[in-house]
Amino acid sequence: MSVEQQVKNLVEEKISDRPDLFLVDVKMHPNGNLIVLVDGDQGIGIQDCAAISRHVGFHLEENNVIEQAYNLEVSSPGIDFPLKSVRQYQKNIGRNLLVTLNDGSKKEGKLIAADEENITIEEKIAVKGKKATFEAVQLPQNLLQEAIVLISFK
Repeated sequence: MSVEQQVKNLVEEKISDRPDLFLVDVKMHPNGNLIVLVDGDQGIGIQDCAAISRHVGFHLEENNVIEQAYNLEVSSPGIDFPLKSVRQYQKNIGRNLLVTLNDGSKKEGKLIAADEENITIEEKIAVKGKKATFEAVQLPQNLLQEAIVLISFK
């Protein structure tokens, strides 16, 4: 079993009594940085990240899982981190997304729905000389390369 899978199992074990929290990603980098991204339906606090870090670190050390020196970092995904799970999409309903499709094309719009198969965004359709209209566009999850939340400073 890979280090990443073992860490995923440890995180899932630690948050099993917290249905509001969910694992986003685990990545072991060649330089020894072990990055664990966890989020929550209402966000995640530093205390939760610290508790997860202690749990994972303790078990990795106890079982001598990683041979070389490593740095364990447990945090929530940054705002520039692409959305990966349905729960992340659902948490961001009402926010504007920039979506890159597998063919390289991009779409921008307000996320209005998300499930296992599709996301739906409200895309602004601008026609020169006319008032812009909005159209709901359903995008299959398997065609999405990346989706990032756009931050508005208005």
